[in-house]
Amino acid sequence: GDIVEAVGEAKQSGDDSSNAKLKVRFAPKILSFLPFVWGNYWIIDLGSDYEYVVVGEPDREYLWILSRTPQMEESKLQSVISVVKAKGYDLTGLIRTKQSPAAK
Repeated sequence: GDIVEAVGEAKQSGDDSSNAKLKVRFAPKILSFLPFVWGNYWIIDLGSDYEYVVVGEPDREYLWILSRTPQMEESKLQSVISVVKAKGYDLTGLIRTKQSPAAK
């Protein structure tokens, strides 16, 4: 299909001294002063070698499992899914994005 690209800006959340909670906006910069254009982008799980990251938000409506490789090892993905479920996320609508094999 077609490639769709979104460009956003992220900043550290003001209520957290770690780098795990970010605020992200995809709206034009001129609207940056509006609080509702910034969404929560919280790192809720991270691979030991940064091979994957799980990003969610406090209302548990949105979730992304991002991998550095086009395909995650299935056992690793299932382990990540178990962690996410334990954190209260409903994964019935989870969509796996088809990826091309990694270039060699």
